[in-house]
Amino acid sequence: MAVTTGTGFYGTPAVDAFRKATPDKYISLGDYIDEVNKPDNRDALVKSFGAQTITGFLQMTGAVKSAGVADEVQWWEEARLHATQKTGTATYASAAAGAAQTIPLQASATVNVRLNDVLMLPSGNRVFVTAVTATGATPQMSVYNLKNATLPSGAANLTLPIIGNLYGQGTEQPTEYLESNVLKRTNPYMIVKEAYKVTGSQATNIGWVNLGNGDYRWFMKGEMDTRQRFMDKRELMMLLGQKVTATAGISSASISGSEGYFEAVQNRGLVAGGRITDFAGLDDVVKELDRQGAGPEYAMYVDRGQDLAIDDMIASGLGSSLTSGVATQFGAFNNSADMAIALGFKSFSRGGYTFHKHSWKLLNDPTQLGIVNGATELSPYAGVMIPLSTVVDAKTGDRNPSLEINYKASNGYSREMEHWLTGSVLGANNATADLTQFNYRSEVALVTRAANRHVVITK
Repeated sequence: MAVTTGTGFYGTPAVDAFRKATPDKYISLGDYIDEVNKPDNRDALVKSFGAQTITGFLQMTGAVKSAGVADEVQWWEEARLHATQKTGTATYASAAAGAAQTIPLQASATVNVRLNDVLMLPSGNRVFVTAVTATGATPQMSVYNLKNATLPSGAANLTLPIIGNLYGQGTEQPTEYLESNVLKRTNPYMIVKEAYKVTGSQATNIGWVNLGNGDYRWFMKGEMDTRQRFMDKRELMMLLGQKVTATAGISSASISGSEGYFEAVQNRGLVAGGRITDFAGLDDVVKELDRQGAGPEYAMYVDRGQDLAIDDMIASGLGSSLTSGVATQFGAFNNSADMAIALGFKSFSRGGYTFHKHSWKLLNDPTQLGIVNGATELSPYAGVMIPLSTVVDAKTGDRNPSLEINYKASNGYSREMEHWLTGSVLGANNATADLTQFNYRSEVALVTRAANRHVVITK
């Protein structure tokens, strides 16, 4: 029996070995074995774009986590204590001294004024209410000047303060009274999902890059990145999400959506149009915060353009100081300026408010809200101002943070961050496919309490 060898076996020297250098041309051993040298590999993974995660904004601003047990979360906010009166859509005429002035009012549902009330008009005149017609298509009131002087004409759609009332000796009590009001807010939960797959073959491959703790399995990088993308997108949806009202293409019955932070503030809060570039612009915000009964400390998360504009504003007005002469408060950081600095905040005071400024990576990231198309910036947002204070629940009296992350949970089962494996490798044993799928799921909703105290800065 003859024994043969295959091509490339030791019996075929021309294939097994090759002559790169003859003795007379010999230079070094590398001429013979250069293709089997071990590469000079550096196994550390280079973070070319730094830490790319955007998660953490909500926790940094004091948001807490709470479990929920319904398809939506509800909370209660106190209405204004003092009622005002809205005038109608038509202007009203002037009245001579000693004559009644008739002022049209808005719809009867918003008529708060009563007989004997005293109001202040835009002219500064204080008037006494002698008649109120609260029903019908044209509600109105009749008033007299408390002074013997003329009453000027007025514009439409005014808001008039009710400053008190006047009664004579021996008269009866008012026949009508004002009821305290409380505002019910709701926000549906939203479901966010993600998945990542790896085959059994790829799960056993070893690469050149150390992913940490001596793990060179490259598929783990994909899994870790998928998990981080999922957490980032979950936070993005809590920030930028909207309630679904579309009837075509998106079924509001099956996908309700959820009100994100920006939508809540733009609907019920304060919007500063344009970046704040001088103290006059900042003072406009401070004056409005006063009207909203705001707390003394705010966190400002801004894009780089707004960040630099504030630095320039402070430098031009205050030299190298970051405070306007008023003691800066650091209550949000255990009264420690060092802690604020360590977390990346620069603090300054204005008008009794302390602002802790921080550059917000989300607004600068060129793959998120920092995208620039030509010369046009994609995002309309330059920053936000978030109160670092608690809010009293009008229904329960409990003190709660301004922002709260809610997730579905009951009887030990939590949908805050679900993670499970399906497949037949890496410990999974619930499917026959030669792969494993990493699954991620979360059902969450953000509560933005007292949105009237929050500020969105647009570009």
